Amino acid sequence: MAKPEPAADTPGAGRGIGEVLQLLQDEFADVTISKIRFLEAEGLVTPARTASGYRKFSAADVERLRYVLTVQRDQYLPLKVIKEHLGAIDRGLRPAAAGPPVAPSSLPQTPGQPVAEDFGASGTELRLTRTELLAAADVQPEFLRELETHGLVVANGNHYGGDAIVVAQVAAELAAYGIEPRHLRAFRTAADREVGLIEQVTGPRRTGQTEELAALTVRLHTALVRARLPQA
Repeated sequence: MAKPEPAADTPGAGRGIGEVLQLLQDEFADVTISKIRFLEAEGLVTPARTASGYRKFSAADVERLRYVLTVQRDQYLPLKVIKEHLGAIDRGLRPAAAGPPVAPSSLPQTPGQPVAEDFGASGTELRLTRTELLAAADVQPEFLRELETHGLVVANGNHYGGDAIVVAQVAAELAAYGIEPRHLRAFRTAADREVGLIEQVTGPRRTGQTEELAALTVRLHTALVRARLPQA
């Protein structure tokens, strides 16, 4: 067995490879220092390096190694497929019990009044392929194309953000009432105007103030719609 590296010269910045080996050996008896180094050489994990060149593994690195070792043991997946799975996880998808990682079927919704945190980035932002978006939102390709035609769902390069799931799902529910995507362009226009108003105050960069203002504008919109609904 290869010898573990000596203690790194930046304490607290992560775990050395020997510590990582001890963490993993309880669950994976056959893992070795050489195996961890091999997985690094194959690009499945990329620990930081100290000024002296020693590896420092973060908690995320350890979990990544645990995922690789688990699917090798339980699903007998080749490294090429595991790399594809890791790439999907890096785009915000979640591991599945079997098969490739999957997109969430819906995003968490915050009850009550919207707050600034609802508009801030938290954790890994989803980057979905078209196929993944269709599966997560449970809509047909024709319906997604119609949403895109009217600017309600917009791809960033070859991927879609997590909000596209919500837009597609809500638009599909509205369609059940006879409200088609072409009827929803006013919502997109209103959203563009609200964002434009916010940017007049905060500038184009997203800040905590940007998120506060976004929450306030949505609260105002909700109150105005509620006030204009017919009384029971």
